[in-house]
Amino acid sequence: MIAIIVGLIVALIIIVVAVNAIQQHKEKLEQEKRARAAKQKAIIDETEELILNLALLPDNPAIIEVLNRRSLNAAKSMHLIMPDMKGIKNRIQELESRLQASKDLASNKPDEKFVLPDNEQQLVQILQCIKKLRITLKSEQSKGAIDAQTFMKQDQRLDSMQLKINIESLLKRGNSAYSKEMLGSARQYYEKAQQTIGASTNQTEYTQTKKA
Repeated sequence: MIAIIVGLIVALIIIVVAVNAIQQHKEKLEQEKRARAAKQKAIIDETEELILNLALLPDNPAIIEVLNRRSLNAAKSMHLIMPDMKGIKNRIQELESRLQASKDLASNKPDEKFVLPDNEQQLVQILQCIKKLRITLKSEQSKGAIDAQTFMKQDQRLDSMQLKINIESLLKRGNSAYSKEMLGSARQYYEKAQQTIGASTNQTEYTQTKKA
């Protein structure tokens, strides 16, 4: 009788340990799923912020198309990870509609000329936006989400904007120093602007004119 009781106690302990192990494994899997879903949500939030910041730049439906596809892919990944997540299906449908609209615009809208704002704070925001966009485009290209030709075209366009901001900022500071007869400082700004142009592989009519 004692042997039976001990055997039952041991069996009960084994069952409790096994149940706890299974429960812990389930909780670990659930945490991993939530972490993966949170990562995809962070991609969507970051992408939406980039789309909002595009208001600082000339209209570019081609980049908006890339960003909308990025959000859509992240939403679909979230749906695969957590199919029962509230509102995810509606979110996917919304992003699919936005992606189609941006595709239609991208095929019909010509490129706009980039005009720099006078506000220094806006220039800083534009530079930050351009840098984030270039990193995002590179990431999407490495994942095969956009083709090499589209990436090169858009990256070169963003590089031209970034270069223009850097050159114009240096020239503005140089002109300010020159007007105050700070000729040494003015020369440094002008030389830095010239070096910036020379170091760029993206030589355009604008850079050649500024260099001259």
